[in-house]
Amino acid sequence: MSGFMEKFERNVERFLVPVAAKLNSQRHICAIRDAFILSFPIIMAGSIIILLNFAILSPDGFIANILFLEKIFPNLADYQSVFTPVLRGSLDIMSIFVVFLVARNLAISMKADELLAGLTAVSCYFIIYSPYRLIENESFLTTKWLGAQGLFVALIIGILVGEVFSRLSNAKRLQIHMPPQVPPAVARTFKVLFPIIFITIGFAMLSFALLSLSKNGLHELVYTVLQAPLREMGTNIFTVVFLGIVANFLWLFGIHGPNTIAAIRETIFAEANLENLAFAAKTGSAWNAPFPETWALNDAFANYGGSGMTLGLLIAIFIASKRRDYKDIGKLSIGPGIFNINEPVIFGLPVVLNPIFMIPFIIVPAVNTVIGYLFIKFQLIPPIAYAVPWTTPGPLIPFLGTGGNWLALGVGFLCLAISTVIYLPFVMAANKTVNTDREHSSENREES
Repeated sequence: MSGFMEKFERNVERFLVPVAAKLNSQRHICAIRDAFILSFPIIMAGSIIILLNFAILSPDGFIANILFLEKIFPNLADYQSVFTPVLRGSLDIMSIFVVFLVARNLAISMKADELLAGLTAVSCYFIIYSPYRLIENESFLTTKWLGAQGLFVALIIGILVGEVFSRLSNAKRLQIHMPPQVPPAVARTFKVLFPIIFITIGFAMLSFALLSLSKNGLHELVYTVLQAPLREMGTNIFTVVFLGIVANFLWLFGIHGPNTIAAIRETIFAEANLENLAFAAKTGSAWNAPFPETWALNDAFANYGGSGMTLGLLIAIFIASKRRDYKDIGKLSIGPGIFNINEPVIFGLPVVLNPIFMIPFIIVPAVNTVIGYLFIKFQLIPPIAYAVPWTTPGPLIPFLGTGGNWLALGVGFLCLAISTVIYLPFVMAANKTVNTDREHSSENREES
């Protein structure tokens, strides 16, 4: 086994490390990576609030359940409103941070005005945003695309604006030079006035064209296109694995995969899940539940730590990583990760657009889904029939979902161990990537 692992690690190093090194020096990849890194403190704050609100203050949260907090505090859920505003100022507006930072980082690398590049990108993001909705003579702007759901479009706009703005603002023919006596801030804005006007007009025309294809603009159009291939699917193991792969693949590009496929997933599996639960309630057992192949397989065996089974990644980092930045992120992420909150890993490590972790992030959940399915298929454990709060620590989900089957608990730990083993060679390969230390890289960018 050790010989196989060593060979696998060498192959990973041989093929992925050079690719990772090359991509890490590519300015667009760097701009996106550093945007997520700079957003990390705010993402972490939002993740802690998610943990507090849904694991402790929610009546069906894991910690609230085991400590019987609802009986001690009858109005426990009411306290969520105290902390919810933190989410509105962090994860719920993450796309705004990202579009600003991607354009800003590109402008820095191309020696342009980084602040005005970022502000122009935010402007363009809202130019192309879903139109206002008129409700009772009041105009409302949907918040749906301000968070993780809008990240894909935010990345595209950030790159486009950062690239175009930098090139146009560096063109001397488009620069307006003010006399020396004019305040520096005013002279700075006039210098790039024409590029900003051209870019905003261009995005306005693009928005007008897109509205003819989708009345709700680019965001809705991208969302619909991504959902289309997922329709008309039945409840079987192939569907579960395929949807899991799609969800995790979307995460790699900053798109909230589970939310993107949620409508399709719920349409396919909701009825089967309810019938399984009704069967268990009627018979008092999950054995012989009518639909063993539902999305519950993914939740029970493939999502420990969150999408991509990142709890296994964190354990692998603690075991084998020699990178200080990875270990620091791991220490901060392990608490939320135990309760399946992994935004700090997704955006802090980051996993997004990380060529080293792309492969295991997709493969690990698929492998564990199949493992759980095989144990159920051969009737070694009952199907996952009982609903379990999503903040329940990983291996406990199959235990509680099967109605307390001890072998299911063992299968949960087996899946966690397998995920760690699969992640290990990729973590070891990440040790050898030619990558600048984050703090040093950030200081260099600020100095430039």
